[in-house]
Amino acid sequence: MNSALTAIRASIVLMLLCGLIYPLVTTGAAGVLFPKQAKGSLIEVNGQPVGSELIAQDFASPKLFHPRASNAKYDPTASAGSNMMIASEDYVKSIQEKIDALHKENPSLTDIPADLVTVSGSGFDPDLSPEGAKAQVPRISKASGISEQDLNALVDRLTKSRQLGVFGEPRVNVLEINLEMLKMVQKP
Repeated sequence: MNSALTAIRASIVLMLLCGLIYPLVTTGAAGVLFPKQAKGSLIEVNGQPVGSELIAQDFASPKLFHPRASNAKYDPTASAGSNMMIASEDYVKSIQEKIDALHKENPSLTDIPADLVTVSGSGFDPDLSPEGAKAQVPRISKASGISEQDLNALVDRLTKSRQLGVFGEPRVNVLEINLEMLKMVQKP
């Protein structure tokens, strides 16, 4: 009986410590040390949130940069990869369909970056490679009237380098570049 009470007391203490105190302390510390990240890394325009720099959104307009494809259709509650083997006929067919769609949008495109025709593991990758962004420049220039030179300069300016110089690859956040591009269009 004595050991059962000890086990119950230990369980209650551990539940309070691990299930209540620890999460409250770490959430509070994150809010103080990393306030932007703790609030979802939201990007605001005129004080209103327009998205997160961590989650891709679908941009269908030919005047905007398009993100990587999403098997979850950009629904953040349905994260999903394709689970297709790269050697399967379905996978090859889906890649070819994406290549054909890109050629239809931009007939002069010859070198297609992989991130424009493949899906990220989560389906919410908010970034493109600089090459993936620049491959879209001719289409966007034609649709928006912004020169290719200005759009390429924008891609170069917003390209983030590797983290700490070694982790990851250079990347461009699609939401950020679209917001900057819209500012360019709105200038008198």
